[in-house]
Amino acid sequence: MSSLEWRARGSCRDVDPLVFFGPDRERARAREQRVFTAKAICRTCPVKHACHEQSLRFAEQHGIWGGLTADERDTAMQSPESEKA
Repeated sequence: MSSLEWRARGSCRDVDPLVFFGPDRERARAREQRVFTAKAICRTCPVKHACHEQSLRFAEQHGIWGGLTADERDTAMQSPESEKA
């Protein structure tokens, strides 16, 4: 599988990208609901791991990738566990 072929198998392939990439100045409650929806889609996605790896490889600063927000990805990268990888 090429480095981007996994995208065609993602559970998000037919979902509006705004679910994963919210608008600027999004209200907190709307953001919470959107993130909850995005994570629910990611939870059972067959390519969740590849998606997460892609976000780390390209240092994605926005959106939900592999079930994680940008802040969650930053935290994961700073944890001692990430240094073992």
